[in-house]
Order: sequence, then C-alpha cells, then structure tokens
Amino acid sequence: MTDTTSLGTDSLGSTPLWTPQALEAATGGSLHGEGGAVTGASIDTRTLQPGDLFFAIRGEARDGHDFVPAALAGGAGAAVVSAARAGEFAGAGPVLAVSGAGDDPVLDAMRALGLAARARTGAAVVAVTGSVGKTGTKEALRHVLAAQGATHASIASYNNHWGVPLTLARMPADTAFGVFEIGMNHPREIVPLTAMVRPDIALVTTVEPVHIEHFASLSAIADAKGEIFSGLKPGGTAILNRDNPSYARLLAHAQASPAGRVVTFGEHPEADVRALRIVLRPDLSVVDAVVMGIPVTYRLGTPGRHTAMNSLGVMAVVHALGADLARAALSLAALRPPVGRGQRTALAVDGGEAFLVDESYNANPASVRAALATLAGIETGPRGRRIAVLGDMLELGGEAEAHHRDLAGAVEAAKVDLVFTAGALMRNLFEALPVSRRGAFAATSAELTDPVLSVLRPGDAVMVKGSNSIRMGRIVEALKARYADAEAEPHAVAR
Repeated sequence: MTDTTSLGTDSLGSTPLWTPQALEAATGGSLHGEGGAVTGASIDTRTLQPGDLFFAIRGEARDGHDFVPAALAGGAGAAVVSAARAGEFAGAGPVLAVSGAGDDPVLDAMRALGLAARARTGAAVVAVTGSVGKTGTKEALRHVLAAQGATHASIASYNNHWGVPLTLARMPADTAFGVFEIGMNHPREIVPLTAMVRPDIALVTTVEPVHIEHFASLSAIADAKGEIFSGLKPGGTAILNRDNPSYARLLAHAQASPAGRVVTFGEHPEADVRALRIVLRPDLSVVDAVVMGIPVTYRLGTPGRHTAMNSLGVMAVVHALGADLARAALSLAALRPPVGRGQRTALAVDGGEAFLVDESYNANPASVRAALATLAGIETGPRGRRIAVLGDMLELGGEAEAHHRDLAGAVEAAKVDLVFTAGALMRNLFEALPVSRRGAFAATSAELTDPVLSVLRPGDAVMVKGSNSIRMGRIVEALKARYADAEAEPHAVAR
C-alpha cells in the first residue's frame, strides 16, 4: 500500500515472528496457499521486506488490496485480505482471508494480531504520550533499554489507530522491554490504544496547547492525555511531569486509574525524580538529579532544556522497571536526536562551516520555543548569525494568529538575528518582528528555499521548524544538498 508508511521488520531473534497456525488462531482467518513463517509486518509495499506479513488496509487515498500482487511478488510471507476479495488473488501467493463486523476487516485482523502479541509476551511494557516530546522520550527509552535487554519500540511516530496495533503485531515473543508511543488529536482516541497496549508503566511528558482547535480548553487536552492511564495493568505505574500546570488534572486521572502508584519528575521540590542542576551546553547537557532518593549525574547527548527535562521521565521509567540506573545514565551520553527532531549537520559554506539544526518534523508553540532556546545556546562563528526558519503551526484554533505573533518574544530572548517564515499564519510573527530581524516571508516552504540558501555564510547556525504539512523538511534537504560537509562531525559546534 503506497499511501501510508510501513513499520517494516523488527524481529529480535531467529525464531519466526508468527507461524501460519498462530496467524489463523489470532485473527480467525483462513490461510489460502502455502504460507511460510512470518518475520515482520508491513502496510507499505515500498518498504516491505521478504517475509513480511502485508496488511491490505484501506488508507485515506488508496485501498491496500490494490497492492497485494506487488506485495506477494516482493516476497511477502502472506497478505492479509478481506475474505470478500480473497478470490481475486488466487495463484498470486499465500493470502490470509479475514472477516469482520467493522468497516475494514483487515484493520480488525491487525488489531487482533496485536492483542495476541501483547497476550503472549512477558515483556515489561511502557506507553508514552504528551503534547511535546513523546517521540524523543520514546526513542531515549528505546536507546537506554536496548542496552539492558531485548527491546521493541514504535518506529518514528507511528502512534495512531493503525500504528499502535501494527507495532504490537511486530513485537517478538521474547521481548524484554516494549516501548509504545500513543498519540491523539481528538478526545477519546487514546482510550482504545492504551487498552490494546496494556502498559505496565504510562508516562505523560507534558500538556501544551497542541491540536487545540479540536478541544474546548487546555484542561480538555490534559483530560485526553490522561486517558493513557485507563489502560494501565492493575498495580502499574503512572509517571507525571510535576512541573506542568496540568499536573493536578493528570494526577486525578492517574488516581482514578488501575495504577498502583504515581511517580513524578521535574524540578519541583516534591518531584520523586528531581533535577538539582541542569547544565546546558551547545551540543549536550549535564544533569544532576535525585532518582527516588538516589543521586545520579549523567551527560545527555542531546542538547536543550526540554530534552533534559524529559530525560528525568526516562530515569523515572528505568527505576520503575527495576532496570539499572547507572547503565541508563551511561547510555544517555550516547543518545542522538532523531531526524527532524534536533538532528545536527555541519555545512560547508564558502570555505568555512555553518551549522544546521533540523527540527522540521512538526511544530507547536511549546516546541518552537524550545527549539529557539536551543538555537540560542549554539556558538556561532566571528561573523555568524543565528537564523530561524519557521513554518506555520497548525491545529491551533481561533487563537492561531496570536500564538504565532507571540513567538516574537521567544525570538528576542534567543537573540535570533534573522527569521525566515513560510505560511500565512507565520506572517503574523514576521510582521511582529523588527525590520532588522526579518529575513524573508513566503507563502510556501518551496518559495522560501532559495532565500534561505542564498543568505547562508560561514559561522551561521540555522534552525528549521514547522508543522508537517508545511513541508519545512524540503528546506533542510536543500541545505544539505548544497552545503553538507561529508567530512565534518555531524554534532560538531559551529565555530
């Protein structure tokens, strides 16, 4: 299926992920043709690997059944199809025909397989949500726990109604730690997802005005995030950000859930996992903390106060799991930002070096402010400037223009020299800035690319950020294509 994204193959051992008999038992389907052992799962023929189980789900634009022949020709272990259409693929290869009462029986089968995967595993399972930082926190947990046992985690940001069950379906039986990201942009979306994951530990990073156009208030967003605790296994652990203004509301959700205990993190004096000191450097952070009474000092390989705060949540999870805090602290030093979420690249510009911070994956007021604060900490060259390239922040409702305009204070505080903006909403920020800080405005990221490329000079530090649909990543790719320095350290600080 080519309109959605694959999670590919992630088997942790040499044993098959699913046998034909287990597939039939879990989904209630009937296997036609000679199917072998399945080693992965996919919903995208572009990234399907030999041995993957291909789910022909219906996407927003295309029906996965249209891609079944290509999937089987590409070596899929089997294709999961609607029983009503199974006859179309006779002779093409093994198909698992499934029926269901829902609109999409294939999606129902994927959920059933996910539930079966959760039921058979003895893994300790962690679920992460939050308005900001959930993907970075999930990746940090994956990184830390992988050093202590076989770890399975969501790929990228696959955290929705198909991403969660597909990630579950791909979880090997011998997994020691499972880490699942759960997202939402409407009320009651998290409830069925956390019910499938049944986490032992559930963490909320923070609550901010993200997707606010779909909610009546910030409190309503907190209520939606608090839904994650409803799926906790009895006696499980709820982990909350003690510093967040929505803490009391989240605490009420945790106390009303099956949680056996609540653990808090932050700089608040009553936090269970408390930062005593955070030293922010251009390319890393140093955190002095107390974790449930245990002093811990660690280096964090990703810069920024927001990532340092989320690392406290990571340490809270490690302690709740009974894992090794000292090993986790060592692992955090090697952590690097994912693509689109702070990844750094040295750029060769006119015989010198500039510095790119790729924050292009998504944007909201809180994450843009955090990215600007991180840009402020980057050392520039003698004639270098701090340059922010910002695209529209979406789903902010009736206050969208004000949210964009209000970023002017954060730009000033970060001592940003030039601001380039893309999109009608970002025009509000552009016009709120003094003329001396205005780089260029364009209606689209494509139109903004050349102005950004033409202004770069040695010593500059440039940060790119915006909501996904604004496609700010194209500016990142253009900068890399023209200026990427293959010999430079990717995390070096511009000098």
